[in-house]
Amino acid sequence: MTRTICVLGATGSIGSQVIDILKKREDYELVAVTCNENIKALIEILNAFPSVKYAYTSKKYDANELSIKFPNIKFFYGKKGIISLIKVSNCNVYENSISGFAGVMPSIKILKMNKILLLANKETLVIAGEFVNALLDDGYGKLIPIDSEHVAISKCLYGRKIEDINKIVITASGGRFFNYTDDELAKVTLKDATTNPNWNMGNKITIDSNLMSNKCFELIEAYYLFRVPFDKISAVVNRQSIVHGYVEFNNETRVNVSKPSMSFAIEYALNLGLPKDLLNGFEDVKKDVLNDFKFEELSSSRYPVLKYAKFVVEHDVDAGCVLNACDEVAVAAFMAGKIKFVDILPIIDTVMAKYKFKKNVSLSGLTKADLKARTLTRQIISKMGVNLWNYYR
Repeated sequence: MTRTICVLGATGSIGSQVIDILKKREDYELVAVTCNENIKALIEILNAFPSVKYAYTSKKYDANELSIKFPNIKFFYGKKGIISLIKVSNCNVYENSISGFAGVMPSIKILKMNKILLLANKETLVIAGEFVNALLDDGYGKLIPIDSEHVAISKCLYGRKIEDINKIVITASGGRFFNYTDDELAKVTLKDATTNPNWNMGNKITIDSNLMSNKCFELIEAYYLFRVPFDKISAVVNRQSIVHGYVEFNNETRVNVSKPSMSFAIEYALNLGLPKDLLNGFEDVKKDVLNDFKFEELSSSRYPVLKYAKFVVEHDVDAGCVLNACDEVAVAAFMAGKIKFVDILPIIDTVMAKYKFKKNVSLSGLTKADLKARTLTRQIISKMGVNLWNYYR
């Protein structure tokens, strides 16, 4: 059976890996793709996949120019272009690796269309987890994670009952700065912050990983994906990034073990979450081997941003939206050279303390909350001193 697929964010870190894997698979037909501004990479995709009928780029000029070069492809652009592409392409499967808040509403649209969503956009669940689960509970669509940690947990849970779970544990590499002193952190450059010892990722997510805000987001994801009480979900450090997650049950522990590569998670998603051999399960899931690996504590005293995971799942509906917005703006400011690496978390703390959260927020209300939180973050950055490090510590 050949499925039609749309890849959102096709030229980014995850999206480009999805595209590379699709080149080797005959069970998918690539029908639609989106990119932001990497037109060169988009053209390479369009040349490699004659099956593409729909494409998106953020700028009208690029869309018009590409429509001349590729007259058989319908191009979309602008704020509403991605949603229009999703609707018109009407694929069986949609992979969403758009970064940030921009990927949330496309995820909602895909589920409302009762389609299969392969989700790499973690912000969908951080920001709109309750809305997503409500749609799934009402029978709309199917969601399969692509994050390596959540794929690991999904594999460990295969064939087991949720009520048998004692503990779900996702892992972190610890990032490049795990053993840095305060003085060393104060000197971190953009080049330093966009390097991860084990994983090859995009710049924004690498910075988030070194801050551990990415792990905070993944704890929130796990809560909405696996629907267990938050006190059963935690994170630890495995410096080698060999263990991606494990689950402790009443009578055994299942551990997901593999090299640090996103290809395993992407293949899992493209296989729609099913092992190739339904009888034997997943080859990279081992039982009762936890003591064979070294783990280190991931403490909220060392990484204060982790406290916001519990805050988001227990707080008002817009809490995840605000957390993501101030993270996006602060990281962007660091990447632009306006603030230091050690300023990012103090800015997040300040926004989360000042923002007045609301109850009963709608989907459209999330968009308003996102804009409001971004505005507040920019105001804080514009008014702050050169360095917030002393305030933070």
